[in-house]
Amino acid sequence: MLSEGKVVNMLDEACDKYTRNAVAKKLGRVPKTITRWRTGQTHAPAYLLPALQDMLSKVPAESGQADFTFVDLFAGIGGIRLGFEANGGRCVFTSEWNEYSKKTYEQNFPVAHEIVGDIVKVLDVQRQIPDHDVLLAGFPCQPFSIAGVSKKNALGRPHGFECTTQGTLFFDVARIIGAKKPKAFLLENVKNLRSHDGGNTFRVILDVLEKELGYSVKWRIIDGKHFVPQHRERILIVGFREDNGFDFDTIKLPELAMAPRLDSVLHREDGSELDVDDHRYIDEKGNVHSKYTLSDKLWKYLKDYAEKHRAKGNGFGFGRVGREDTSRTLSARYYKDGSEILVKRGTNGNGRPRRLTPRECARLMGFPDTFKIPVSDTQAYRQFGNSVVVPVIRTVAAHMKPYIMALAREDEESKRQRKLVLR
Repeated sequence: MLSEGKVVNMLDEACDKYTRNAVAKKLGRVPKTITRWRTGQTHAPAYLLPALQDMLSKVPAESGQADFTFVDLFAGIGGIRLGFEANGGRCVFTSEWNEYSKKTYEQNFPVAHEIVGDIVKVLDVQRQIPDHDVLLAGFPCQPFSIAGVSKKNALGRPHGFECTTQGTLFFDVARIIGAKKPKAFLLENVKNLRSHDGGNTFRVILDVLEKELGYSVKWRIIDGKHFVPQHRERILIVGFREDNGFDFDTIKLPELAMAPRLDSVLHREDGSELDVDDHRYIDEKGNVHSKYTLSDKLWKYLKDYAEKHRAKGNGFGFGRVGREDTSRTLSARYYKDGSEILVKRGTNGNGRPRRLTPRECARLMGFPDTFKIPVSDTQAYRQFGNSVVVPVIRTVAAHMKPYIMALAREDEESKRQRKLVLR
C-alpha cells in the first residue's frame, strides 16, 4: 500500500518545484493545510497522489511550447490527453461527439481550438485536421467488449465491424493516420478486442495498420490495478512510422504488492478530508451523503439476483469491497445500480452498502482531485466508466516519448538537408 510518507515526499518536491501557495491553489486547499500535511500535524491523504504526480511531471504546454503535438480523437473527458500532456505534449485537435463529455472536457481543458463532433463528418482530413506528431484514439469499445457483445447477441444486433454505428469508426482512425502520417499513434480499447470473433477483428486491425498503412505496430494488455485499486485490463496498440526498436515489454509497471487499495480513493469519513466539491458528495462532517447508500429494496433485489444465479452455477452478482480491497472494473452502467463496486458499510461490513461517489470514481481512474465534474451523477458515472486509467496512459506516453523525439530529430535533419540541396 502507498504510504503517507510517499505523499508527503511528493508534497515537498512540488513545493520545491513551485511554491507552497501554488501547490495549495492547485490542490484547492489553503497554504496552512499544505504545511500541516508536510509536518505531519494532519493526515496527508493518498488520493492527493494523482494530482501531485501530474504537477511534478507536467511540462507547461498551454503557452504553445511543447516537446511534441498530438490529436485527441474520441476524446471522452480527456484521460488520454492528461497522460500525454504530463509528458510534454500539446493537443492541437480534439474530437468528441457526446455533448455531456464535451462539457466536462471543456471545463478541464480550456482550449483555443473548437472541439469537433462526429469524426465521420471530417471529410477533408488534410484541411480540417492540423499536422501532428502523435494520434491518440480511444475508439468506441462497446462493439468489442464482453458486455457489449453479449447484449447485442441477445438483441439479435450486429457487433464488431458489423456494427456500422460504432465498430467501423476504427476505419476513420485509419483514414486519418493514412492522410496525416503522424510519427506515432496510440489506440486504446477493451481487452476483448484481442479475442473478438475468434481473433479475426484484431487481425483485420493489425493488417490495416501494418500492411496498408506501413506502421510498425506493438500491443500490450495492461491491468490498471498496478496503479489504482481497480482490476481493469485494456489493450494498448502503439504504432510508429518506422521500426525504431520500440518494445512494449520493457515498460516497468509498479509491483502489485505495492499497489494502492481502495482506501486510497474513498472519502475519509472521519472529518479529516477537506472537501473539493462544495459538499456535493460529503456533508459538513465529512460523511458520504445518504443518497449513495442502497435502498432496502435495491439491496434485497441484488442479493436475491445473486442467489438465483449462484443456485444455477453462474458467477453473476454484486461486488462488495472494503478499504483494503481492489475493486472490479468500473463500467459505464455503474449509474444503474452500482452492483460491480459496492462499498461495505455497517457493523462488520454487513449493512446496506453504498455506491462510490463520482469523485471516488474519478480517483479510481487516476484523475486528480483538481479535475472538475460539472455534470450530473449519472453522466459522471458514464464518463468515468468509459475513460482510461490515467497513470497507465502517462506511463505508456513516457515510454513512447524517446522514440517520438528521435523521429522528430530525423524529420528536422531531413528538412535541413533538403534546404541545403535547394540552395
